[in-house]
Amino acid sequence: MLIVCGKANYTNLSRYSELCERTYRRHYSRGIGFEAINQKLIEQHGSRSGIQIGVVDCTFGEKSGRQTPGLDWFYNGKTQKTEKGLEWSVISIVDLEQHTGYSLSAQQTEAGLAARAKAAKEKGQSVGNRVDFYLGHLTYCCSFFPSRAKHLVGDLFYSKFKWIQGVRALGLHAVGKLRQDANVNYLYHGPQSSGPGRKKKYAGKVDWNNPDFRRLKLRETLGDGTQLYSAVVWSVAFKCNIQVVYLRKTKAGKRSYILLFSTDLELSASDIYRFYSARFQIEFIFRDARQFTGMNDSQARNPEALDTQVNASLTALNLAKAALRPEHLRDKPIPFSLASLKRRALNEHLLERFFSHFDLDPSLIKSTPEWSNLLEYGTIAS
Repeated sequence: MLIVCGKANYTNLSRYSELCERTYRRHYSRGIGFEAINQKLIEQHGSRSGIQIGVVDCTFGEKSGRQTPGLDWFYNGKTQKTEKGLEWSVISIVDLEQHTGYSLSAQQTEAGLAARAKAAKEKGQSVGNRVDFYLGHLTYCCSFFPSRAKHLVGDLFYSKFKWIQGVRALGLHAVGKLRQDANVNYLYHGPQSSGPGRKKKYAGKVDWNNPDFRRLKLRETLGDGTQLYSAVVWSVAFKCNIQVVYLRKTKAGKRSYILLFSTDLELSASDIYRFYSARFQIEFIFRDARQFTGMNDSQARNPEALDTQVNASLTALNLAKAALRPEHLRDKPIPFSLASLKRRALNEHLLERFFSHFDLDPSLIKSTPEWSNLLEYGTIAS
């Protein structure tokens, strides 16, 4: 996929290899288990001892036609509205030491889940909705998680009771974002009455427009002046204690705030902020997979072939990141250009074709400095 110019569909892939279009179509329809491949790749090319976190999100794929499996109405973040197409639930591992995300698994969201759940509710029945589907995907992927990844980060959509309880049941800690009107209570730490009855647990509801800074403690001030306050509170929605982080910003005399949280009560406010900020690495994965490895280029109407196309594009992106990172820089963030990598890979592929068709001995040619110059032809200077 890295050497293909244009769309990475069956016809175009066959133009750059000895295999015909029918062979690609047949092999893609069998399906491939990419999770174990990605697990080994992350193990071998991730940082040696840096912090790793799991990140979950969904990506929308535009799709026309009526015969594609899984077509439904999904939210498209690009247009900020619901559109008809395909959705993929993607779980990735983000290495904070490298500032890089590696995809672990993608699974296509089933069509009609919301409608079936709504119809069943009206009949007094219970049918799994999209959150149940995402939890099923996470449950399957848990066995492939690195041993260091103990926290799973999701955006505001995943701040739901069912999701939080499901994540905790899998032995992971959830990190995410809260609504600005989140219903949480201060914990009571004062003296208890000696009489009968239940002991006092809460010290009132948190008013986020006027919080009690005797209970919310200032933990850190960031370089842009943003203040991080935190406290352990009771979440009414999640029905458990959470560590909440109150980010207070002041810009042009106006104050605003953002609420982050973690079910790990020992996690520091700065780590919660770091973990949630690192969540955006998954957005770069979606961008690069669309632009460089043909994530949405499949024209198949077979569920297994669609799954193979998306997961193959994400694995190709992982391999590209591994190829661009020297072993001695394994524990450091490095700048790189996937556009340059694609150009370099195409140049090498074309030169190898010349050697093969003209029956040339490449040994002497590859030992000269000009070989490197030819490989770099058309790449972006870094």
